[in-house]
Amino acid sequence: MFLMRSVLLSTLIFVLTSCASLTKVNVPANTASQALYQQHLKSINAIQQFMLKGRIGVQTDGKGFSGSLHWQHDHANDNIALYSPLGGQVASISKTADKVVLEDAKGNSISAADAETLTQNALGWKLPLAGLADWSLGRPTRSADQDSSWDSQGKLTTLKQDGWEIEYQNYVENNGIFLPSKILLKSQKVNLKLLVEQWDLSINH
Repeated sequence: MFLMRSVLLSTLIFVLTSCASLTKVNVPANTASQALYQQHLKSINAIQQFMLKGRIGVQTDGKGFSGSLHWQHDHANDNIALYSPLGGQVASISKTADKVVLEDAKGNSISAADAETLTQNALGWKLPLAGLADWSLGRPTRSADQDSSWDSQGKLTTLKQDGWEIEYQNYVENNGIFLPSKILLKSQKVNLKLLVEQWDLSINH
């Protein structure tokens, strides 16, 4: 376990270059803005599967970790491959309905009932995989939406849910649908940055 964590942390240590925050214009929750927000949610609620490529950066307990990732998601499964800044695969995470398994580059593997427990044990920080698929698409999960705001086009700019504060700093258009490309997530102990470089929704068709 210690060896696995040491290998993963040493290969993932790399602080992502900070990007300047874009100016946000949050819209008051009036009837017109609510309609735009609901319209945008309707356009992405049908998405149940996706593939994305991007970069992930994590800061926790004064340490920084980052690398690139390839993520394939559907309603029942997740497969995430993590790569070092030099491009070598350092770990893979596979989630099914029964368990989550992490395997390192040497073939060592550990499993847990959920991704939060698994990544805490293996990496030293919790990956909120239970909510991350929805949050990555720019929509709340089905649990209680504590607080949210959106821009003039009805796209989320901030969201508070399940102990996380989420900020959307940029969107890109993908076949007429606007999807996040820069997301900041913050909990009490973890700051997580997800930069999406490529969305693929073709598996939904």
